Amino acid sequence: MGADFYLNKILPYAGIIVKICRAYTDSQQDFEDYYQEVCLQIWRSRDGFSGKSEWSTWLYKVSLNVCLTYLKKKKNDPHHFTSDTLPEEAEIDTDTFKDAAVNHLYVAIKKLSEIDRAVILLYLEEKSYQEIATIIGTNSNNIGVRIKRIKARLSKIMQAEEN
Repeated sequence: MGADFYLNKILPYAGIIVKICRAYTDSQQDFEDYYQEVCLQIWRSRDGFSGKSEWSTWLYKVSLNVCLTYLKKKKNDPHHFTSDTLPEEAEIDTDTFKDAAVNHLYVAIKKLSEIDRAVILLYLEEKSYQEIATIIGTNSNNIGVRIKRIKARLSKIMQAEEN
């Protein structure tokens, strides 16, 4: 990967990639693997960017697809544990961010389905319903209702963890 491409096309959006990768990983090692794979896939797919959407929208889509693909591969690997199948003794990195409230939110987000995680992350990035629909490949009419349900679920999860 060229240094110029990384500096100009990936690094300015590293925050997006970090948030997506954190939402789909439970350890620093997995996070680093996902991040590296996302960056590599962005570089490999760069000629596929048609300009029909914003670069950041396309980057989100590639990042989500890579993370969801990795997650599916790991679920099918009996020797690898995912967040849904972690044994009790597995260590989960719950201090990803310096802000305790943000960490609390990400722990709750990790308990959502893969698609709901994607939707709420995009919502938190203040993407429009149309952009969210484009990125996850669905109809924008359903996004508002889905976000409302996800918020309610997150609220319940976070309240349960506090008690």
